[in-house]
Amino acid sequence: MKTICYLILFFAFHYQLVLANSIQESLAESDTDYWPANLPANTVILKDIPYGEFEQQKFDVYIPENASSAPVIFLVHGGAWRLGNKSSNRLLHNKLSRWLPQGFVFISTNYRLLPDTDPLEQANDVALSLSTAQKKAPSWGGDPEKFILMGHSAGGHLVSMLTAAPSNYYPMHVRPWLGTVVLDSAALNIVQLMNQRHLPLYDYAFGENPDYWRKISPYELLEKNGPPVFAVCSRKRIDNPCKYHEQFISKALEMGRTSSLMGLWLTHGEINSQLGKDPDYTGAVETFIHSLIQPH
Repeated sequence: MKTICYLILFFAFHYQLVLANSIQESLAESDTDYWPANLPANTVILKDIPYGEFEQQKFDVYIPENASSAPVIFLVHGGAWRLGNKSSNRLLHNKLSRWLPQGFVFISTNYRLLPDTDPLEQANDVALSLSTAQKKAPSWGGDPEKFILMGHSAGGHLVSMLTAAPSNYYPMHVRPWLGTVVLDSAALNIVQLMNQRHLPLYDYAFGENPDYWRKISPYELLEKNGPPVFAVCSRKRIDNPCKYHEQFISKALEMGRTSSLMGLWLTHGEINSQLGKDPDYTGAVETFIHSLIQPH
C-alpha cells in the first residue's frame, strides 16, 4: 500500500512539475524586444503603428523590398493573455527569415492584457488591429484581400475566436481573410478545458463563469462560414492540447469548413520558434499558405 501511495505522489509531483514547466514556457513569450537579424536587404520596418487609443494597441510592419499587392501574414503573440509582446524573438525570427524573402509583408500586433483587459476584449483588440492593418495595407505594398492570420498559444486562441465566428467581427470593419494558422493553443474548447484538470493560468484568464467560457470558446462559437484553418499542436505536452485541436477541427469539418491538423513532437515553445526553420513542419504550413494565395 505504501508503495502505491508513493507512486501516486511521485506521478502527481511529476505532473505538477511538467505543468509548471509548461507555464514557464507559455510565459516565455515575454522575452525582451528583439531587432530581427538576417532580414533581406532594404527591408522596411515600421514600428508602433497605432490602431486604438491605448498604449498596447499598436503593431509593427515588416515590408520586403518592392512589395506590391503582396500577401500579408498577421501575427498575434502568446503569453497566457497577460504577458508577451509583438517583438518576441520566438515569434518573429525564423518566420521573418523564411517568408520575407518570398515577398510576404508581416504585421505583428500587440493587444491589451490581463488583468486590465479580459480575453473577450483582447479578441476585439485583435479584430480592430486587423481591420486597421487591412485598411492601411496598400500603402505598404500589401494586398488587403490576401491576409493570413497566425497566432501562437494565447494568440492562437484569439485568432481562433475570430476564425470560428468571423461574422462577430465584420461590424468592426474586418474584411474576410484567406485563412488562419493556429499554433498550439489548448484553449479551443474552453468549457471542457475548464471542467477538467487544467493549468492555473486558465483560471486567471477565464474565471469561474460557464456563460463566459462559452462566449470565448472557439469550439462553441464555430459557425458554418469562415476561412480555412490549419492547426498545429504539441504531442509532447502532458496536458494534451491536441485533444482540443482535434475537437475543433472535427467540428469545423462537419460544418463543411476547410480544416486540417498537424501534431508534432515539439514543445509548446518550439512550435512557435521552429516555424520557418524546421523543414517538414515549415513545409506543411507553407503548403497551406500557398494554397490560399494561389488556389487550384
